[in-house]
Amino acid sequence: MRRTRSGLATAGLLAGFVLMLQMPLVLAQDAALEAVKRQFIGHWELVSFISYPPEGGERDNNYIGRIMYDENDQMSAQGMPKDLPERAAQSTTNVAGGFAYWGPVTWDISQNKVTHRVEGSPTRGSWVGEDNVRYYEFTADGLLKLSIRDENGRTTGTLTWKRIEN
Repeated sequence: MRRTRSGLATAGLLAGFVLMLQMPLVLAQDAALEAVKRQFIGHWELVSFISYPPEGGERDNNYIGRIMYDENDQMSAQGMPKDLPERAAQSTTNVAGGFAYWGPVTWDISQNKVTHRVEGSPTRGSWVGEDNVRYYEFTADGLLKLSIRDENGRTTGTLTWKRIEN
């Protein structure tokens, strides 16, 4: 098949035209992603950590904690049972519980999904190098809900966070 210069020029113009048509969509997606990132940035206090067992119902894990997202797409989170200090005071051995980890963050706004890539965790060494995937929702009253799902898509837990204001 022999291509002429005019055929190549037409193909080039067509490719350029298609690219121009896609630019507004790409720019809109970038703007939407940046808007979501801005919603996350800041310090948040854990309001509740609810688990949903396979047999049904819900269980309040009675946790306190903090999560932080910064403008460089990094995060850190810490949480522990509210009664951990009391349990530790009643024990002669080290009493552990909770979670602490940090790492970079990515978002998939089409699925309302945020992924915490665990770079380090003093409490969960097996998490290092893994992704903690959460499905996010911002409520009308300003709360951030991060839900955990199993491999079948069932929500197994939801952590609800309230922004800490200055």
